[in-house]
Amino acid sequence: MKTRNTSFIFLRIISLIFVVAAVALTLYQLVKYSRERSNYPSGMTIGGIAVGGVDAQEASERVLQVYTQPVEIQYAGEIIHIDPTQIGFGVDMDSMLAAADLERTTSSFWGGFWDSLWNRARPAGEIPLRASFDSEQLAFYLETEVAARYDQPASAAQPIAGSVNFESGQTGQELNISRATILVEDALHSPTNRVVTLSYQQTEAERPTMENLEILLKQIVELSEFDGVINFYLADLQNAQEIHFSLNDNEDLSVNPTDVAITASSTIKIPIMISNFIHVGTPDEETTGYMEDVFSQSDNAAADNLMEEIDYDTGPLIVSDDMHALGLENTFMAGFFCSPASPCPLLKRYETPANQRTEIITNPDDYNQTTSSDIGMLLTDIYQCSESGGGTLRAVFPNELTQEQCLEMVEFMELDKFGSLIQAGLPDGTKFAHKHGFIPDRYGVVHDISDVGIAYTPGGDFSIAIYTYHPIQAIWGDVNPLFVELTQAVYNYFNTSG
Repeated sequence: MKTRNTSFIFLRIISLIFVVAAVALTLYQLVKYSRERSNYPSGMTIGGIAVGGVDAQEASERVLQVYTQPVEIQYAGEIIHIDPTQIGFGVDMDSMLAAADLERTTSSFWGGFWDSLWNRARPAGEIPLRASFDSEQLAFYLETEVAARYDQPASAAQPIAGSVNFESGQTGQELNISRATILVEDALHSPTNRVVTLSYQQTEAERPTMENLEILLKQIVELSEFDGVINFYLADLQNAQEIHFSLNDNEDLSVNPTDVAITASSTIKIPIMISNFIHVGTPDEETTGYMEDVFSQSDNAAADNLMEEIDYDTGPLIVSDDMHALGLENTFMAGFFCSPASPCPLLKRYETPANQRTEIITNPDDYNQTTSSDIGMLLTDIYQCSESGGGTLRAVFPNELTQEQCLEMVEFMELDKFGSLIQAGLPDGTKFAHKHGFIPDRYGVVHDISDVGIAYTPGGDFSIAIYTYHPIQAIWGDVNPLFVELTQAVYNYFNTSG
């Protein structure tokens, strides 16, 4: 009996030990689970950073340690480190920790404890990065701290002294700010790829400046040893930039506020053509014949016919009125051409700001006068009217002129195939709508030589007007090469690739 009691007591002790052990083990697992539950589950990431098994403070330190590190930029052979705070980048740690805590406590405590007892992994979430970012601040930094320091600007082509040519400029490199902003933003938001190689775009070399072109043109005149008066006007028909100067024996003559008066000679036939279109309209067959003779043969009689169609008696004065309506106050036609043997009477004597200058004498013809700027601007008006239907011609004569008529004017001017002066300085095949002119005095001596027109070139269109006067005699062998070289320099300016 005593043996049975002893065995029973022993069994009870053993059972009690097991119960105590089970309770102790359970308590241990419960405490262990409670501690684990206060940390983030294994496999959890915040902003791509592993935070499993650590508490909120350590998780925060891990994330901030990564995202506050500088981003490395590689550009133009240089390495630049950007502090994220410099460009308005900040991690929203509070909201990410709140999301992680919510994820950590989503399941019930006892359900999680049960899974822990059976060694089932707790569900782990991936908390995306939440950060504030100022793209404008980044773009400003890239522009002022990177591009401004390391970009290589293109250099403009430069004129070659003593020639009509230009030395090619050099291409440059320019940071693509838009693309760079995207790449750096991606690096700021990446926990691992925080090195960025920035690309650049090549910038074309610039065309020489108009100021440099003007210097070159004046050098050409100086080297030519032409000792008369030259009036020069050039307009870039793409951007309205101008060159306008006048020289007398290589000394500058003021062209502001008043230009230098010069004999218009046959270049006045351009205003005559325009006035015929204004007052007569689109040319019929007969008028077309006159126009063709005026520009293909420089026929004075045909020019008189065009003015007679405007008004038999006062056609030249109406031409002058039309030019003055366009603001070209120094341009006029004061009588018909008739013939040198039988000149027509002067219908009116014109005094203009240009021909009232006393410090320069060019002996302009009382019958027809102009200035390089007047005719240059008139050519620009024709171009604008023919290309877009706009410009001063259409503004002043909106009901009299159409774009189609201005295109006809250009076609008539293309009939001048003189082949010398400006035209000789342009490459063969270049479209050039122009009118040349020169007129001998009563002794057969030529003092004035001129050529004006619109050139259409691959690198840009331009209007150009060149007038020369020599008080003794304009020697063709000197003047024609000067026109050619000036034109070559202008053409090369427009068609030199940086």
